[in-house]
Amino acid sequence: MNDHIEAAQQIIVSLGLPQAQQNERSALCLLALLNLTPGKAWADAENPLVGITPIMDWAREHYSKEYAPNTRETVRRQTMHQFCDAGVARYNPDQPDRPVNSPKAVYQIEPAALALLRTYGTPAWHDNLATWLAQRETLVARYAKEREQSRIPVEIALSQHITLSPGEHSELIRAIIEDFAPRFAPGSVLVYAGDTGDKWGCFDTALLAELGVSVDSHGKMPDVVLHYTARNWLLLVESVTSHGPVDGKRHAELAKLFADSTAGLVYVTAFPNRTIMSRYLGKIAWETEVWVADAPSHLIHFNGSRFLGPYSTK
Repeated sequence: MNDHIEAAQQIIVSLGLPQAQQNERSALCLLALLNLTPGKAWADAENPLVGITPIMDWAREHYSKEYAPNTRETVRRQTMHQFCDAGVARYNPDQPDRPVNSPKAVYQIEPAALALLRTYGTPAWHDNLATWLAQRETLVARYAKEREQSRIPVEIALSQHITLSPGEHSELIRAIIEDFAPRFAPGSVLVYAGDTGDKWGCFDTALLAELGVSVDSHGKMPDVVLHYTARNWLLLVESVTSHGPVDGKRHAELAKLFADSTAGLVYVTAFPNRTIMSRYLGKIAWETEVWVADAPSHLIHFNGSRFLGPYSTK
């Protein structure tokens, strides 16, 4: 049983992965990608599509290695990310545009790496390893290009674009920037746009600082922040596809985060359609706005003395 684990660790070293990945956890992940159970020959390695939790379950079933549920992020961030970056594994090869936070996300051993590892322990191993290492940068560049092609382009100003990770959440963010902003905040400047892949797709900290706001935690930011320069308003927009709207708790959090803003604050919840909006109607805070992407020319105002605008808390 331990022979395969030790061999996998040595392979990881030979493939040039950093020391932080030269451990038992990464060895078991590699074995899971190959479905290399104890006693199975390296020549019989396979290439299943497998997710993080199934990898952990596989390690427990076949190698008696128990991982706590909270280890999932460690496996993903400290092993599988590096496998993909090194060209050892591919992420969502069956559906490259699958959202990055999808529970259906899967990994698969890279075909050239699979062919190489099937020769481990044979006289051909060292020559094949040298060939694979010589081609690795090409592999990494090719797959990086494929990942970039699956990202969602967003026009933030004339001839200016950013890209966001694929998925419904990013599609709604694009609609907020390209459809909501021109209609209800014409001429506004994009200050911040979150991205499920790397937390932010755009973040103009300098402009935010000019408006008196200093943000320490990206995790508390709304999904989109727009500066409506004509009226000096900051529009704080939450993009809701699966998580909650601007309710009372979130309103208080944003008010505290942007308390020092010299611009007026406008709170907006955006939904992709009215079906999803209906699930959250009872939670939406008063004195906020609601915009629905499939009816982009309309804005729903939750009470108050004006249609769209900031409310003074002083």
